[in-house]
Amino acid sequence: MKYYLIAGERSGDLHGANLMKGIRAKDPGAEIRGWGGDMMAAEGMELVKHYRDTAFMGFLEVARNILTIRALLRLCREDLLAFRPDAVVLIDYPGFNLRIAAFAKKHGIPVLYYISPKVWAWNEKRALTIRRVVDRMFVIFPFEVDFYRKFGYEVEYVGNPLMDAIAAFRPEENFGALHGLSGKHVIAILPGSRKQELEGMLKTMVSAHVYFPEYQFVIAGVSNLDRGLYEPYERLSGIKVIFDRTYDILHLAEAALVTSGTATLETALLNVPEVVVYRTSAVSYQIARMLIKVRYISLVNLIADREIVRELIQGDFNVMSLVNELKKITKGGAGRSRMLSDYEALRRKVGPEGASVKAGSRMVEWTARAGQTPG
Repeated sequence: MKYYLIAGERSGDLHGANLMKGIRAKDPGAEIRGWGGDMMAAEGMELVKHYRDTAFMGFLEVARNILTIRALLRLCREDLLAFRPDAVVLIDYPGFNLRIAAFAKKHGIPVLYYISPKVWAWNEKRALTIRRVVDRMFVIFPFEVDFYRKFGYEVEYVGNPLMDAIAAFRPEENFGALHGLSGKHVIAILPGSRKQELEGMLKTMVSAHVYFPEYQFVIAGVSNLDRGLYEPYERLSGIKVIFDRTYDILHLAEAALVTSGTATLETALLNVPEVVVYRTSAVSYQIARMLIKVRYISLVNLIADREIVRELIQGDFNVMSLVNELKKITKGGAGRSRMLSDYEALRRKVGPEGASVKAGSRMVEWTARAGQTPG
């Protein structure tokens, strides 16, 4: 069968690549085309557009790039009709993907969604739109089943795909020696995978290093961004930038500073105490404050439904707050053992590995049945 996958950011590329393995385990002859990144392309997807060209974050950023986004939507719609898949599989990225879902539904293409938009955090009534344009939703958090049921929509819980990625991770034995980190105490900096995240947060994150002279700070760089964004920090004493090796960096790290996003949960599941940070434009922040209905921004705290990791947002995100919180979770810090204990409970709540294979298998089964159903 033919599948058209769309992922619009780095985490979606990771989950999309693992999902493709699950699809092909059930449908070895699957023909897959779509939007994503290097990991999905490496799994054999015919890549139409890379997420580096599609990742716009925040209300203001989207508004500034509205003409570009409209052109991307037009390109996607035309390519989708030309390919005419047995199903379109949408991975998170709701602002773009829900528009494609409505278009595909209108043209009789079955719509599957993997990793639900966070409608439970803001704009809950968007669930009604999802019920209308998505044929089958596969969710990764248990509480999402009950959330959607409130809107008369039955979704399928398949587990969390991050457990698959982490289970597949094998640390490079000589990684520390290769990068001059052997015997050093490491603090990881995960500034995100979007240009505006680096520009808005990395300088403040790095500024904490002068208060920890005994530590080596290591920035987890991503090669899909211009390397020039990292150059000012590579020249600083006590700072290293290592590209595309986030899990290996975290494996060596004693603690981490992490921009809010999927990386907060990855860091916790890899058992590294962390401080979560986030800053956006004043306009985007004020709009978000009016719309967001949840108490936390990090996936760690959202899943636990309580504060496990400290979140420093907007004005609270400054160098001294960062330093104070980081001291609490490095070795000897007052909050380190509690956080590690809370991580154990978090892992039990997230559940075991196997989400990608299960989701891929169920998508193939659903698509096959849909193709046999008289129109």
